[in-house]
Amino acid sequence: MKLHREGTRIILTVLILLFLINFPLFMFLDVYLWFKILVLVASLGFYVVILRFFRVPARVFVKDPNLIFSGADGVVVAIEEIDEEKYLNEKRIQVSVFMSLHNVHINWFPVSGEVIKTEDYYGRYFVARKPKSSYMNEQTTTIIKPEGRAPILVRQIAGFVARRIVCYAEEKMKVEQNDQLGFIKFGSRVDILIPLNTKVLVNINDKVVGGITPIAQYID
Repeated sequence: MKLHREGTRIILTVLILLFLINFPLFMFLDVYLWFKILVLVASLGFYVVILRFFRVPARVFVKDPNLIFSGADGVVVAIEEIDEEKYLNEKRIQVSVFMSLHNVHINWFPVSGEVIKTEDYYGRYFVARKPKSSYMNEQTTTIIKPEGRAPILVRQIAGFVARRIVCYAEEKMKVEQNDQLGFIKFGSRVDILIPLNTKVLVNINDKVVGGITPIAQYID
């Protein structure tokens, strides 16, 4: 299993902590064997969960300038028309994908183009499924301008458990569809704001795969 570089420090820290718990337990403490085995099994299970969280999936990505792909693995929790007044000053369709602890937490660029804006907002940590998380939670906004089309806005949103958003985008950077945009650690949400002149291809509660599942198609 290939592991993401964002997990290196956490994986090593967890491994050391579990060793410090289990080694004295087995070598020096006079407790029941069944208790030692229980702690060891629980430790191994927890470590496997951490490894899976930082896994890098083997995927074959396809680029299509007529499609907008999901920027994350997870479940579609919102599809709604909103007034985006902070950056774009126009109506947009917002497609929101919630990532549970079991999902891959890498984020991908939904389109190719030039990054024209990236900005951090240090907010709250409400449950990422809730609509207010789009406006009140800690988040990073990235706006990509595809050639000949309207900009696409992507919000990486921290959740109740998440405390760390990593974004690789920088202003004036040229990016390719389905390249890695960043990583959110431990439960979160990604909003993609797409133009009104697109056809949404997903429904509420659909499971989507980042960089693989098209969420919308240009119709002009």
